[in-house]
Amino acid sequence: MTTPREVVAAVVDPEIRVITIDELGILRSVDEDPATGRVVVTITPTYTGCPAMDVIRADIRRALAAAGHPDAEVRTVHAPAWSTDWISEGGRAKLAAAGIAPPAPAARGNVVPLTLAVRCPRCGSSETEQVSRFGSTACKALWRCRACSEPFDHLKAL
Repeated sequence: MTTPREVVAAVVDPEIRVITIDELGILRSVDEDPATGRVVVTITPTYTGCPAMDVIRADIRRALAAAGHPDAEVRTVHAPAWSTDWISEGGRAKLAAAGIAPPAPAARGNVVPLTLAVRCPRCGSSETEQVSRFGSTACKALWRCRACSEPFDHLKAL
């Protein structure tokens, strides 16, 4: 039997169809009341005003209803704010395989890494340049590889 957590974790991000909301790190919790069976899901948007949140909430409700939980509640919390550090290693690998450069991990202890170049997800070259701060979605920037000449999205570090 599939748990509500497994059902919700399998919901795909509507803007980045190669990664689930769990791998992206926006799924915070899935709680089921043992007495009533009611499921409460908590999510955090990648940024305030993310236009995909309505679709994500609807997809979560639809998936849970299909799994026998028609009365699910989806809560959105903004604190703590989502960070690209919440993207799982598997999610980062899926992004790269789909031609989307995943962001480097953010702060580690007292060290904050500075991104000098974004590696091309196609050929691995660091000889890249930002073409536009805005990519196919608001959370991505458009980059181009100078080595292989391919354009690619880079998920913005937040």
